[in-house]
Amino acid sequence: MGLSLGKYARLKRMLYTHGPGGGTLLALPIDQGLEHGPVDFFDNPAAQDPNYQFELARDGRFSAIALHVGLAEKYFGEYAGEVPLILKINGKTSIPPDAEAFSPLTGTVEDAVRLGADAVGYTVYVGSPAQDRDFRQFQEVRAEADRLGMPMIVWAYPRGEFVAKKGGKESLYAVDYAARVALELGADVVKVNYPVRSEKDVDSPPPYNHLDLTPDQAFHKVVQSAGRAMVLVSGGAKISDADLLHKVRSSLDAGATGIIFGRNMWQRPRNEALVLARELHAIFRDYAQPP
Repeated sequence: MGLSLGKYARLKRMLYTHGPGGGTLLALPIDQGLEHGPVDFFDNPAAQDPNYQFELARDGRFSAIALHVGLAEKYFGEYAGEVPLILKINGKTSIPPDAEAFSPLTGTVEDAVRLGADAVGYTVYVGSPAQDRDFRQFQEVRAEADRLGMPMIVWAYPRGEFVAKKGGKESLYAVDYAARVALELGADVVKVNYPVRSEKDVDSPPPYNHLDLTPDQAFHKVVQSAGRAMVLVSGGAKISDADLLHKVRSSLDAGATGIIFGRNMWQRPRNEALVLARELHAIFRDYAQPP
């Protein structure tokens, strides 16, 4: 992967020392409070306290927790050394329309180093009319991450009216393109959504408009497009336990390094979430590899 020693050491902690180990990654994000507002906490009011997620990440043996600088400064101190930190350094609210999606910086790579993080997270909106600003901002962040030996995890999300006209943000075309863009921009790890087949696929550019792939084959194509960048699968909105476990195993079968599930974990009561975490660990053991 062409990693510097700093990046290698930080990634190795998440992939082998913490979480399921064996070169896999099980991350718990709690950036939804900024991205969606408090609405996501209504299903489980206890989760509005970030200690709920930190304790879940610690007791459920997650590889890392991902959040913004404010939560890290106010809560991470009690869990430092027990749960690796992914500091999310850009974001936006859901209040303005998505037509010109852009996430301004909310933190810096230096914040991540200061707080003891093992990686930084950055959202790139591929296809947005604002992607020129996005790419320039990302380039500055990537240069600083390279200088300080901090791994870059890119939330690679297709967005904007032009994406909507070419099959939609969940189409294989859009997700596949986003994965390749993240690799080209310098991501070490790429976070993507699982592509979804729909009647809008006919609007995708050739050859995507007539590809006849199963969901698992489609996701394998995305993993191939990410190249030597590791792939994390986003959980999205809460789904059933059976669907979640199937999604995890299918993702790992297709070559993903791991998953980053937030609402699918912390919207559940603590005991249910911990049982589910143990089931995830059992699945990950089947895919463990030596360092």
